[in-house]
Amino acid sequence: MAPLEEYEHDDEPAATPGYRTYEVYQRERVGETTNLIKPRQLISNEYLDNPYPLLETLRENYPCYRDWLNNRFWLTRYDDVTSVFVDDRNFETRPKSWCVSMGDSGISFWNDIEVQKQYESLVDTRIHDVVGEVLDSFSGNRINLATEFCARVPLLLFAKVVGIPANNQNEFISLYWESLLAKAWDPIQKQRGMLALIQIEKLLAGICDVRRDTPKDDLISAILLNVNLDREVTTQDLLLTLFDIDQETLIGGLANLWFNLLTTETEMEKVTEDKRLLKFAWLETLRHSPPVLSAERFAKYEVERFGRLIPQGGLVMCSAAGANRDPRQFNNPNEFIVGRKDLCQREPRGQYRADGLPSGIAFSLGRPSVHPAVPKERSRSLYAIVRDSAVTASEMFLDSYSSAKLVEGAEPKLKSLYLKGIYSCWELDTEI
Repeated sequence: MAPLEEYEHDDEPAATPGYRTYEVYQRERVGETTNLIKPRQLISNEYLDNPYPLLETLRENYPCYRDWLNNRFWLTRYDDVTSVFVDDRNFETRPKSWCVSMGDSGISFWNDIEVQKQYESLVDTRIHDVVGEVLDSFSGNRINLATEFCARVPLLLFAKVVGIPANNQNEFISLYWESLLAKAWDPIQKQRGMLALIQIEKLLAGICDVRRDTPKDDLISAILLNVNLDREVTTQDLLLTLFDIDQETLIGGLANLWFNLLTTETEMEKVTEDKRLLKFAWLETLRHSPPVLSAERFAKYEVERFGRLIPQGGLVMCSAAGANRDPRQFNNPNEFIVGRKDLCQREPRGQYRADGLPSGIAFSLGRPSVHPAVPKERSRSLYAIVRDSAVTASEMFLDSYSSAKLVEGAEPKLKSLYLKGIYSCWELDTEI
């Protein structure tokens, strides 16, 4: 036998403090390929139109999926998602204002308890008037329920709570809707969102000058009067605060609620016969059709989870859409069932769901609350505020139009208009 030929090769580099090994550690091995799904599918039109088949593939085959193309990890099983979502020791959620480059001077006051209490009070006192105003604006017996009611109510409510003058409300609503693009994945859309934020800042500047002299019962006045800083509150502070207050869950969730009810006759009958079930229909909507599909969690430092070494700053996509339909957690997870028995419960990690938070996850509303449903020294959780607003609006709509139904031949569907956008129904042609 001829002697083996010698091959020249480089010596393996020695480990040094600056040498990162996680790329080698996570290299794909035989039997670990992800041939059932390609990373590009997670940023495709297929994902925008219907993410559930793709997320089911991840959940059942790759529960911790390394998305090399987009430099992130995907979690899709309920227990995995919730464990990372509440793990503040190793992971963090960055506020929406983090993705908006507004300089270093602006501060978001949304986490201030006094601001949250004032926001709760303003929403509770204005919701009935706003819904009544929207219902009175209907003309004819046919409307697009998704845009003329489900989107109009939250946006008009937000404008009135903030304190936008009546003659500027439509302008503010249009700019605010455009500003949601500021956190979009596409750079052109992001630029459009940033330009809208600049216009909102100019609009707020004029309102602030008036409110400093003549405060009113609105959120702008509350922030100007109650926030204690060693400097004057700026319009940039106000802008970042407003941007951090979630409106996407109420906008998309209300449309998804009525999409599910109008397309599921048996569940619509339940709600029509007993309006108290609207609360359970809302909770089931957040589970079955969450408008915010995922949450971004960032590793505070290098940490090993689920057999992966996640680098410091690594992005982990916690998928609510995947987790909320995990068959390990829910019976018949793809069915919309008002009053399902496996929805509300106590989490094994100790989060107390007294505020009506379902097992289904609604990421943009924050972590599960550890406080009672009606705390004495703080506002209700944002879960409870949004739930009560959605239920109130739906009850008033049913009282006015109890025989509402889809237009004959209508085929509504859920979709996202852009990556990181609200997953909702945008065309819900309804006879009232």
